[in-house]
Amino acid sequence: MAKDVIPVNGEDRVVREDTAKAYRGVNWAWASIAAFIVIMIALLVTFFLRSDRITAPTDPPTRSSQ
Repeated sequence: MAKDVIPVNGEDRVVREDTAKAYRGVNWAWASIAAFIVIMIALLVTFFLRSDRITAPTDPPTRSSQ
């Protein structure tokens, strides 16, 4: 059975390979969730800042008689 080393509370532990893969998978999941939240916050801030700059809507185009 293959072994791998993972850091737990500042100390290295030798665990089975499947346990180490699960540990790294959970870390990647947390990193992905954090990145998603940061991107969404950036988009929301950008949206609100840009919507604040928009003034009154423009008049609709008039129909010309032909």
